[in-house]
Amino acid sequence: MSRADEIFIQNCRDILDKGFWDTDLKVRPRWDDTDEPAHTIKRFGIINRYDLSAEFPILTIRRTFWKSAVDELLWIWQKKSNNVHELRSRVWDAWADETGSIGKAYGYQLGVKHRYTEGEFDQVDRVLYDLRNNPASRRILTNLYNFEDLHEMALYPCAYSMTFNVTGRTLNAILNQRSQDMLTANNWNVCQYAVLVHMFARACGLVPGELVHVIADAHIYDRHVPVVEKILQNPQYEAPQLQIDPEIHDFYAFTRDSFALPGYKFTELDEKIPVAV
Repeated sequence: MSRADEIFIQNCRDILDKGFWDTDLKVRPRWDDTDEPAHTIKRFGIINRYDLSAEFPILTIRRTFWKSAVDELLWIWQKKSNNVHELRSRVWDAWADETGSIGKAYGYQLGVKHRYTEGEFDQVDRVLYDLRNNPASRRILTNLYNFEDLHEMALYPCAYSMTFNVTGRTLNAILNQRSQDMLTANNWNVCQYAVLVHMFARACGLVPGELVHVIADAHIYDRHVPVVEKILQNPQYEAPQLQIDPEIHDFYAFTRDSFALPGYKFTELDEKIPVAV
């Protein structure tokens, strides 16, 4: 079975069995169809570890549209874009203005150049530089949570920080996330940042190791509970192996078609998932 399945089931059971309901509290999210408050049951401080050298951490108990997840990842980390018109999927439309902008969020933050002793770099190019030239550094990280620009962001970053660490020739990383909608976004984000570690490893002559996912507020929305309960009973399959185009070594040359998951088996999710915005 997929280790990602095991982790997801354990996380969701822990939330549903031991979590805290915010039903009596004022909450920001609303249901898009009724504008009613979207309440959650949550657990604080979940830490998951995925061994990327063993398998690709994708769910099989439900389908993850991983190609769309990769497309969004490239939109943020390669294009460094904050405009939904440059994104193939429609996942950000609810937060975009009439021009397609989500403000100074996500890709915008990665594309801003900063001055270092070695010269000017944006955050992505600084990671590439350090992985190639300073692999022993304990300062290889990115941060999207820029307090100065929060008022100009359509949505505060959820997955906001990556810390990279090289051990021998192995690239490990920690993804920090302030908030996680377990049903709609958990495995989406895990797959994205697993691919990102593979991309940086390939571009810098390293091999992928562990992805550690730290979630501050891991929650399930009230309307999602029946869907999650059903998913947890679905059959589990073996995790697929990620295949990457062997000809590509340039971080900026990867496309969504550079990656493949041959033999990916999953259970389709027939239920419509309501969206909280």
